[in-house]
Amino acid sequence: MDIVVVESPAKARTIGKYLGRDFKVLATLGHICDLPAKDGSVRPDEDFAMDYVANPRSAKPLKAIADAARKADRLLLATDPDREGEAISWHVQNYVRGRRGLGKMDVRRVVFHEVTRDAVGEAVRNPRDIDMDLVNAQQARRALDYLVGFTLSPVLWRKVPGSRSAGRVQSVALRLVVDREMEIEAFRPREYWTVAADLETPEGKPLSARLVALDGRRLGKFDLADEAAARRAAAAVEARRFAVAAVERKQVRRSPPPPFTTSTLQQEASRKLGFAATRTMRVAQRLYEGVDIGGETVGLITYMRTDAVTLSNDAVAATRRVIEARYGADYLPPSPRRYRTRAKNAQEAHEAIRPTDPARRPDRLPPLGADENRLYELIWRRAAACQMADALVDRTGVDFAAPDNGATLRATGAVVAFDGFLAVYAEGRDDKSDAADGETGGKRLPRVREGDAMTTRKVAPAQHFTEPPPRYTEASLVRKMEEIGIGRPSTYASIVSVLQDRDYVKLESKRFVPEDRGRIVTAFLANFFETYVRYDFTAGLEEQLDGISNGDLEWKKVLGEFWSGFSSAVEDIGGLRVRDILDRLDEVLAPHIFPAPEDDEAQADPRACSLCENGRLGLKLGRYGAFVGCSNYPECRFTRPLGPADAGEGASADAPRPLGQDEDGASVSVRKGPYGHYVQRGEAEEKGKPWRVSLPKGLDPAELDLATAVALLGLPREVGKHPETGKAISAGIGRYGSYLRHDGAYKSLSDGDDVLTVGLNRAVALLAEPGRGRRSAQTPLRVLGKHPDDEAEVALYNGRYGPYAKHGGVFASVPKDADPETVTLERMLPLLAEKAAAKGKGGRKRAAPARAAKGAKTAKTAKTAKTAKTSTTAKGRTSRKAPKGRAGASKRRASGAGAAGGSA
Repeated sequence: MDIVVVESPAKARTIGKYLGRDFKVLATLGHICDLPAKDGSVRPDEDFAMDYVANPRSAKPLKAIADAARKADRLLLATDPDREGEAISWHVQNYVRGRRGLGKMDVRRVVFHEVTRDAVGEAVRNPRDIDMDLVNAQQARRALDYLVGFTLSPVLWRKVPGSRSAGRVQSVALRLVVDREMEIEAFRPREYWTVAADLETPEGKPLSARLVALDGRRLGKFDLADEAAARRAAAAVEARRFAVAAVERKQVRRSPPPPFTTSTLQQEASRKLGFAATRTMRVAQRLYEGVDIGGETVGLITYMRTDAVTLSNDAVAATRRVIEARYGADYLPPSPRRYRTRAKNAQEAHEAIRPTDPARRPDRLPPLGADENRLYELIWRRAAACQMADALVDRTGVDFAAPDNGATLRATGAVVAFDGFLAVYAEGRDDKSDAADGETGGKRLPRVREGDAMTTRKVAPAQHFTEPPPRYTEASLVRKMEEIGIGRPSTYASIVSVLQDRDYVKLESKRFVPEDRGRIVTAFLANFFETYVRYDFTAGLEEQLDGISNGDLEWKKVLGEFWSGFSSAVEDIGGLRVRDILDRLDEVLAPHIFPAPEDDEAQADPRACSLCENGRLGLKLGRYGAFVGCSNYPECRFTRPLGPADAGEGASADAPRPLGQDEDGASVSVRKGPYGHYVQRGEAEEKGKPWRVSLPKGLDPAELDLATAVALLGLPREVGKHPETGKAISAGIGRYGSYLRHDGAYKSLSDGDDVLTVGLNRAVALLAEPGRGRRSAQTPLRVLGKHPDDEAEVALYNGRYGPYAKHGGVFASVPKDADPETVTLERMLPLLAEKAAAKGKGGRKRAAPARAAKGAKTAKTAKTAKTAKTSTTAKGRTSRKAPKGRAGASKRRASGAGAAGGSA
């Protein structure tokens, strides 16, 4: 029997059905080894030695692989066909050969790009050795990300308090978003005007034309700069009669776009389906691994991490057969279309993303799930369109001239003469519909002939303003990263996700806006580590990684060249004072924080403090990040968040807003802190803080009045006496929101209850409801299926901290990037396994003490055995780790740096 190792349980089940009883297919549950999140896991001084440790959730899969290998003839490694998959196979090989009795195990690598019976069978019949060039390229990427994360992040934490980790590729992507926002802020709109005329043909057909020439001179975009000029031009048009001077007709061919790569799939799924990049890849993974169709598990698409646009000859031939049968011979070009990959150093020899069987049309598929059906249809249409005939578009332009040639109008129109590939697919645009540029049909001009006299019905000038470049959408950001060469197919989704997870950017109307924290980090890196956030430098590193995977470069030499310059830059910044860095950031960010008044005659000083006479506002750093403060601190305690101040009030919308005075004469204001808005009574003093109360959920700080604020500052309030106990019920606002308190017990108020007005009857009813934390009283949101280990039910519940899956006594939270309505059993099984393993190690169940009959231990030995950890490296050796002590906090913080470094 042969053992086949893949990455996911779903893929294992599909391949197991294809190969039959002579093969046993097992899953690794993703990466089995990684660099531990602690300093020293990559050691440049030791020729970049790297320590790998097994992931906790991999213990059970690895043991199953090793146990099965003892009885097997061969071990076939069928992990994903990319660098990461090659590295996983290498780690499995090292693990197995490091086990006793398995050192000479026959281990081979098999690769297939689609999970179909033919592709899997062909791969198994033609195994190969592990490609160490691909493995070393993955190791080099991981080492680079680790070194940047664990070296740069601590510097960032020390020099710019309140900042989070900095990653190698994510920092460059963040700079793209910040640079675009700076362009938008620096943009000054320019006014211009146009003149349109409604005309009528001799047959009474209407059409619209615009003024393109006046007084014998062709008009430029800004020639009509104001309303006066536009109205003079409109009057000149109204005073003239026009006739057709020239008719221009031409036919334009439009060729179909190439089949999908990872990048273009993410872009189109974002535009057409509204999918985030992580959602697109999650759904594509399920389509690739296989879905049940008619009782058989079938992989519907080829491998979804690729930057190649090539298609196999068999796929092209099958697609052409489908086109001819479905749409007719007119829609089939004379010869197959061949596409060449434009991306430099495209990863490996992948195909483009396409259906595994073009004859499996979307309208003939059974319901797979809303996301799966929609994404498969998108992939199928794009793959079919790429082999279809060109579309033919008739474009018409008509010039209308006055007898004295003093003015010329022009009308344009376009209409599809033959839809060709447009019958199946029209490529989307970031800010336009699919019908952009007349692809699917535009306005048709009425037929006119030269010399036809036109009747002018209406002439109207229109005002316009130039617009700044648009903010990045997820689709356009991915396209930009691909265009300048940063990141690779497997990294795009994680890059975008990390920027949002760290609160460096936010989405507004589906476009990225940098947070102040992101601006600070970018300004710091661009001014003190400028080389390492340059677009061309990061793109150059990507090309070097590609060179390693092609066998053209030695991976440790690439690491050495990077580290020598990077470590020197880190040493240089270490000697700078925080004050020096702050002054530089204040200078760089001044256009954003203190923009000059738009009115050149205005005398307002954007740095003047509004609370004291001679105070100057500047950038400050606090525990929770950067803010704007007064130079007269502590005498003046004016603060506001970053960002331009409100022109009307001299402070931003988040600055303290005075509401008035209470009955004792103390000032009352509404303010914004790191955890949201709150009301405050009085001002801060040296001996203590003023009284503050958070605003309850749903209360708009802009609409808060003095009476409501005073009532909030008077909390907690007594609601009444409980009719059964006679004890008081009070209502207040605490750390976790509004609550009721009775007899030492607390109950959260629901969203529809107002802490200021909730009455006694309602309070008694709420206190009588069962507690939210009782899982036994909960009804599952839905049942995911039966666990493969014991056939026990795995169900999804809604908990206090979000949705989670439950299997027996094991609970696992649904990942943030997963939709609870569509999350699958396969997605949750690895998370449940990880939780079960952690529970067995140090959870509620504790191992029974060893019996004396099995050998006595000294007290010192027993203590060491209890506190030390043993971890298995990729080569099979073990290493002892010191027990956790005071270093625990720094290790946890370093863990964030490790995650920051990762870009794959």
